[in-house]
Amino acid sequence: MPYEIGAKVRLTRDVQVSADGMTAGTGLPGPLFLAGGLTGIVSGSAVQVGGASPDMLASFDQQVRGSRFDSFTAGLIDDLRQRVVGMGAVGAGAGARTRYTVRFENGFVLGGLEEDWLAGA
Repeated sequence: MPYEIGAKVRLTRDVQVSADGMTAGTGLPGPLFLAGGLTGIVSGSAVQVGGASPDMLASFDQQVRGSRFDSFTAGLIDDLRQRVVGMGAVGAGAGARTRYTVRFENGFVLGGLEEDWLAGA
């Protein structure tokens, strides 16, 4: 069920909003979650076409950037990246889905929420 901007929604599950391995071993608290059942207002939406999202590709590039690989390994990594990008091109339109930005009552604004993570409130 698509949601219009301004629609009141609630989370159907807990959603992690901070990285999970960043604080390991430092004595700091672990990842931050927004609890299921939290309500908010849809403040934006975007249709994302199937395949790898730009955020996934950016994360992939960030993880391998600055690393020195031998030519065989570098070729494998480049081939893997091209396959991920190619899968997005083949499935364009078939895997289109809407992602929402929601402003929650506690002040958090969270983008990239899939439709099945939300329910009408």
